[in-house]
Amino acid sequence: MLDNLESNYDCSRAGDDLHRLKQELASLRGRGDESPESQEAINRLENQISFIQNKCDIRP
Repeated sequence: MLDNLESNYDCSRAGDDLHRLKQELASLRGRGDESPESQEAINRLENQISFIQNKCDIRP
C-alpha cells in the first residue's frame, strides 16, 4: 500500500505502483481473511488503484 497519494501524484511511477498494488490486493484476497482489518486494507488498495488509474487516465 502506498502511504500517501495526493493530487500531485507522479504518473511516471504509475506502472510500477499499479503492479505492486494489484499484487498486494491479489495476495490479500487470496488469504480468504474476512476480518474488518483485511476488508479495510482491501478497500484502501482498491481506492489507491482507482485513484492512480483515474489520475493518470489508465484504463483497467
